[in-house]
Amino acid sequence: MTDHEKKITAAVDKVLAAVVSITISKEVKDIAKDLPLEFFKLPHYEEFLQHEIDHAPKDEKGRIKVGGGSGFFISKGGLILTNRHVVIDANASYSIVGNNKKYEAIVLARDPINDVAILKITKPDSKPIPFIKMGDTKNIRLGQSVIAVGNALGEFQNTVSVGVVSGLSRFISASADMMGNQERLRGLIQTDAAINPGNSGGPLVNLEGEAIGINVAVIFGAQNIGFAIPIEKAEKDLEEIKKYGRIRRPFLGVRYMLLNKFLKDKFSLPIDHGALVINEGIPGDLAVIPHSPADKSGLKEFDVITDCDGKKISDKETLEDMLGLHEIGDEIVLQIFREGKKSKVKIKLGELQKV
Repeated sequence: MTDHEKKITAAVDKVLAAVVSITISKEVKDIAKDLPLEFFKLPHYEEFLQHEIDHAPKDEKGRIKVGGGSGFFISKGGLILTNRHVVIDANASYSIVGNNKKYEAIVLARDPINDVAILKITKPDSKPIPFIKMGDTKNIRLGQSVIAVGNALGEFQNTVSVGVVSGLSRFISASADMMGNQERLRGLIQTDAAINPGNSGGPLVNLEGEAIGINVAVIFGAQNIGFAIPIEKAEKDLEEIKKYGRIRRPFLGVRYMLLNKFLKDKFSLPIDHGALVINEGIPGDLAVIPHSPADKSGLKEFDVITDCDGKKISDKETLEDMLGLHEIGDEIVLQIFREGKKSKVKIKLGELQKV
């Protein structure tokens, strides 16, 4: 083996025992509640549903497996990181297979902004559990070698793929739940390490065997394009739980798109940076959320927020990034471009409520 290959295998050996498979199970009576209304319009749907339930694999408690994903231990006491979309169902039960053992787990918190969730096993061993140390994401470099570990396709445990960091601060829309609802994920690490369905929630590690990201998404139909959430976002969540018992996020109350040439031309805007307050096309969503701090301060759809506290909003420093530097209750100053005029508005940030 080359020296580089030795570093890769050493890192894999260091983290493999801490990577877990997450099984999602539901009671039979709850299965039908998650089906779309169109299903119940199908002929003989009751017979079909009963047949599927009768032949579905069940656990020792009679629950039916409905999905799976990956995660990884981050403490010897049994804390686990994964994606929020893996454990989005509040009515499901979650079991963990890791370190050659099976554990029951509960969801401690789901991040309302980032696709991150924190679980804890309910009956930890008396012996310390192997865990992955969280690394530093501030010094990630393009071309840096990384390793994605997970439970590929929900079937193959301990799947390892190797690649490099292909991009930083990426923005994508990804599925947020089983119904296909979309959420906007920002500030992601892009990698060409293979990430597959089921790999979601597994760690992206460096050659020191430290987690620098949480595998989150792959672009279907494109080769060698996967994404991971920087581990610093999960570290912030853990600090919030320790301090407040929940994940808290400052709340402004607007939906927006970063200004680009297409939007600039479409709306005939004479400015080249900022966050255009606009509905991103999701039915039922409003550009300015009613009764939010933004609404109370008079922000309107098609306003362009050009600056926050004197700093220009761009793809390098987004509005979300700037809000993330603040605490709930902080007052911020936004510069707004509306109908050819610039103005400033002071807004006191609220707390994003659990959804």
